[in-house]
Amino acid sequence: MQSSAAARAWRRAGLPGSRRRPHRPSPRRGCGCERQSWRGPGGLGARAQGCARRVTHREARRGGPTRLPDPRRPPASLWTPESLTHSQAPCSSQTRRWGQAPRSARAARRAEPAGCARGAAGSLRYRGSSRRTPPARCLPGSPGAAQCARGKDFNYTDPEAIRGFLKYGLNTVMSKRLGNERHVPDTRNEMCHKKHYPTRLPTASIIICFYNEEFNALFRTISSVMMLTPHHILEEIILVDDMSEFDDLKEKLDYHLEIFRGKIKLIRNKKREGLIRARLIGASRASGEVLVFLDSHCEVNKAWLEPLLAAISKDRKTVVCPLIDVIDYMTLEYQSSPVVRGAFNWYLEFEWDNVFSYEMDGPEGPTRPIRSPVMAGGLFAIKRHYFNELGQYDKDMNFWGGENLELSLRIWMCGGQLFILPCSRVGHINKQHFLNEPGGTRDAIYNNLRLVHVWLDEYKEEFFLRRPNLRSTPYGNISERIELRKRLGCKSFQWYLDTIFPELEPSTHS
Repeated sequence: MQSSAAARAWRRAGLPGSRRRPHRPSPRRGCGCERQSWRGPGGLGARAQGCARRVTHREARRGGPTRLPDPRRPPASLWTPESLTHSQAPCSSQTRRWGQAPRSARAARRAEPAGCARGAAGSLRYRGSSRRTPPARCLPGSPGAAQCARGKDFNYTDPEAIRGFLKYGLNTVMSKRLGNERHVPDTRNEMCHKKHYPTRLPTASIIICFYNEEFNALFRTISSVMMLTPHHILEEIILVDDMSEFDDLKEKLDYHLEIFRGKIKLIRNKKREGLIRARLIGASRASGEVLVFLDSHCEVNKAWLEPLLAAISKDRKTVVCPLIDVIDYMTLEYQSSPVVRGAFNWYLEFEWDNVFSYEMDGPEGPTRPIRSPVMAGGLFAIKRHYFNELGQYDKDMNFWGGENLELSLRIWMCGGQLFILPCSRVGHINKQHFLNEPGGTRDAIYNNLRLVHVWLDEYKEEFFLRRPNLRSTPYGNISERIELRKRLGCKSFQWYLDTIFPELEPSTHS
């Protein structure tokens, strides 16, 4: 029998197998302004046209909304966008029960509400199937294993599944079925296949920090890097265990990593450092020319590293991010994401923003690098010497939160540039979190205050206008970071707003 607390959380999530019956939405709601019209990187939802809410930085780094999924909405894994532009955003069907799929393409078209975007831009691809998946395809590591989680082959009332979901924020039963490695679909645009990269590229050190990660999700991250990265450009994979407590991340992990001997460095912290300082520890042990930071629940795609290294080899002050595909936390299905860029608001919350269609015009088309005001922070590549020259991370920040914005502002304001490369794809599990990490909110506030007082100049009043209770909150000694800004000859935040992110408009009454 499952515990009462687990049962309540399961019912609140509205997941299959719970006793709570999902609500059938009214057809009057339509689909013109869905809050999450697609499952984007890390479980994020890009804004459909006219929608007011975007995804916060805390939600982005945790791999999805901090609140439980809305049971009134059908699972986004049934519908995924082929592409997304500002003028046409796809719509989610509101006429089906949760988890119920049309039985044919004709039924799928009937299920779409009137007014949904069609055509090449914003079109919907149906992922449902009327045929039951053969049991043989549910074997660990098989390409169709993720589909089993949507059908009768998977028991959502399994106490093991409930415990794993509450513990890790993902479907651990499905994760075990997939095993330690699998093949994911190539989600790149066809024009990316025609691109050629120099044979001589800088070497890369891949840095992966983890804390109490689900074993199979972590190992698929490692094995995907080993399988899909040419070994002549892969200098090493540096794993930083930030004082994990789970037994399978100790001797069992050591045993399985033996097959990658020679390419893996495993560092085990003696105390809990948090993501920021754990990454600094990994970077200090790296010997590759380029540092590539990845989260511990990712799966890289084909030819993912070559575009990143090629861009950095052309300009040492260029920092690049892959386009982040979504791996559904429940089905673990790998899904393509549209081209988006990073943004933020005056609350210093990270958001994903649409890319206008004209930005992808020209000979490169949809393969053109996208200039991004900020990065999500979980996945990016930077020249190792430039990372040190730029001041690395602010080591006085705690755990995680705000470090991605601080580094992004420093890159742009101090002479660098930041791009998202659509031809580099990495999948990321949009993990669900039911319990906030102790001190997480407090640490994020502390980190944001350090950012505000060092980098926002007079525009810090925009932040305090929205968070007046934080004016007197302590934020530690920032004299070292202010001196760094002077030494690097960084531009003003006014220049950043005028040149890089004019869409961030100050309040008219400030």
